[in-house]
Amino acid sequence: MNILQMVKKVPGGLMVIPLLLGAAINTFFPQVLEIGGFTTHLWKTGALPILAVFLFANGAQISVKQAGMPLYKGAMLTLVKFLIGAGVGVIVNRIWGPAGVLGLSPLVLIAALTNSNGGLYAALAGEYGDSTDVGAVSILSINDGPFFTMLAFGATGIAEIPFIALVATIVPILAGFILGNMDEEIRKFLAPATVIMIPFFAFPLGSALNFRQLIEAGGPGILLGLLVTALTGFGGYFLFKAMKVQNPQIGAAIGTSAGNSVATPAALAAVDPSLVNIAATATAQIAAAIIVTAILAPLLVSWLDKREKAKKKVEAAA
Repeated sequence: MNILQMVKKVPGGLMVIPLLLGAAINTFFPQVLEIGGFTTHLWKTGALPILAVFLFANGAQISVKQAGMPLYKGAMLTLVKFLIGAGVGVIVNRIWGPAGVLGLSPLVLIAALTNSNGGLYAALAGEYGDSTDVGAVSILSINDGPFFTMLAFGATGIAEIPFIALVATIVPILAGFILGNMDEEIRKFLAPATVIMIPFFAFPLGSALNFRQLIEAGGPGILLGLLVTALTGFGGYFLFKAMKVQNPQIGAAIGTSAGNSVATPAALAAVDPSLVNIAATATAQIAAAIIVTAILAPLLVSWLDKREKAKKKVEAAA
């Protein structure tokens, strides 16, 4: 039936198709994913352990001579994500105030723009980039939470840098890196897992989403998702172009909002009671942005990938 070939024809298909299937089933038949046992573990709750294996396998593909590049890429992507999010939030706040513009408050803009979906980034980096691009998630994961949003709001006195979460993300990559460099056979053995695991953690990532959230958030939520992908996606791409890395299209993979960023408005409202009135609306809008960016970011990366490859062919022929 050539199912795999059809999936691969879709931009970012190995990630997007399973993710959309998971979201669709969770929207219309959620009970199917909650019957327990291996079914629930594989299709509903298994994203993180499967992603951990994916990171371990990718870590094994990193040569000791490349150790510094993943850290460098991750730090630069984290920085540009933060600067764009904080900059947009500050500008909107100064011009339009806390209520924001077009239904989007500074709170929701900063929360969505400064956070990125580490799992989706890793999947896209694995499909379109190399092991150093995937390894960058060990640093990029530090923005997967409310810390940078709080920092942008001047709340650093009470926010804690999630060092444990950062270390926990690095360990599987580091373990794979050590074993892969100790034994070349281990590196070769794990290489297929860098592709095979992608649809298996994409589906449960999708099953945590619900299409009804788009309706609840309305136009502003969809607009928020478009802004996240456009501003931070192209921001990451042009950053990597300026850095002259081998696969600049991977920079666009930060054009997403993290799944746990849904909790950021509530966390900020607990810190600053003045944000309580807009926290609920912001939560729904971020939920919509998560879905929109999960769809658009792979499309953007795929489009840029084709452009970059076309340019290389032209340059090679010249």
